[in-house]
Amino acid sequence: MTKTLNTQHLPPEAIHSLMTHLPDYVKVALIEKATQLECSLESAVEMAIASFIDSEAFSFEDCLLSQRLKESELVEFPQRK
Repeated sequence: MTKTLNTQHLPPEAIHSLMTHLPDYVKVALIEKATQLECSLESAVEMAIASFIDSEAFSFEDCLLSQRLKESELVEFPQRK
């Protein structure tokens, strides 16, 4: 069973703390991506991390959702031998 966390999104404070440790070119890229997508910096960082973990994810909420759905399909419809 996949364990889920109560926190579904990163707080702004965590992102701003992270940004102070990133190389300048990464900061610029994240800010540009947030501007391009018309979303918050927090959302852009979350999307970057989530898509690294699960290429179909746009946020932590749907991260690994495709894997969970596939697993649930196997439980509902087990393959016959």
